Amino acid sequence: MKVAQVSKPGGNFEIVERPIPEPGRAQVRIKVEACGVCHSDAIVKQSGFPGLQYPRVPGHEIAGRIDAVGADVTQWKPGQRVGVGWHGGHCFTCDPCRRGHFILCKFEKITGISYDGGYAEYVVVPAEAVAAMPDELPADEAAPLLCAGITVFNSLRHSGASAGQLVAVQGIGGLGHLGIQYARQMGFRTAAIGRKKLGPHHYVDADAGSPAAALQTLGGASVILATAPDSKAISALVDGLGPDGKLVIVGAGLEPLTITPLQLIFSRRTVRGWPSGSAKDSEDTLQFSSLSGVRPMIERYPLEKVGEAYDQMISGRARFRVVLTMGK
Repeated sequence: MKVAQVSKPGGNFEIVERPIPEPGRAQVRIKVEACGVCHSDAIVKQSGFPGLQYPRVPGHEIAGRIDAVGADVTQWKPGQRVGVGWHGGHCFTCDPCRRGHFILCKFEKITGISYDGGYAEYVVVPAEAVAAMPDELPADEAAPLLCAGITVFNSLRHSGASAGQLVAVQGIGGLGHLGIQYARQMGFRTAAIGRKKLGPHHYVDADAGSPAAALQTLGGASVILATAPDSKAISALVDGLGPDGKLVIVGAGLEPLTITPLQLIFSRRTVRGWPSGSAKDSEDTLQFSSLSGVRPMIERYPLEKVGEAYDQMISGRARFRVVLTMGK
């Protein structure tokens, strides 16, 4: 099989041939049809990660078909259409796992980081990381839903907002362009901060004045979903929340937020983060997307052009997600 591997942090992608791996007893092998190129793949390409072993094949937005299963796997069969996202497996025995919070597993595996990911023609993953994929979703459109999609879908459905309430989405990029679509389909009165496209009910021009003030003229947001990793811009949005409003952060920036206690106390506002979700959450995301018509806007590249695909993503030029497609 062909894979696109990185041999060291900062190294270039290398297209190499490897033997097709055999699944272990509790693993499945997937013939990859498409794999999204996510900004988090920079962990492998550029910065390294504690304990990350090289060479490594990135990729955690995998869509394809099961090709083989391990001896102990009973819930999956060859030929099934499936996907795999960021959450690449869990231990089942730590306290979060015993409570059913698999995404918070203390020993969580991350697809494409803990083991080789989907920039390849085949991938082997733990059975618990696999999500069933509806037949109506093409593989190349399903792939970005397994990271960008699940992150915004799962955070919005757990945000506490009710149909008809104002939900604002900051950062209309790879995550945000899906967040706008999900928010509308969930019945929220939707505001886009930064871009008019994709059908929001309201548009807030971040360059024309204070987005927080603009949201207050709309009555204050019940939820603001922050998808762009700009801590200064995110901090400035807190005052756009209404009473009991929540600022939900999914854009993973490194700089600290600047929020005063008084901004939170008197209106009972909340700031929370949200990771992606488990394989079952991925299934919910894919099924909702299939039913509601939510689709990512994608740019397709063959595996052999992985370097161009990655550069398009990391530069911010992509509108809005880049997907690698495998040869038939």
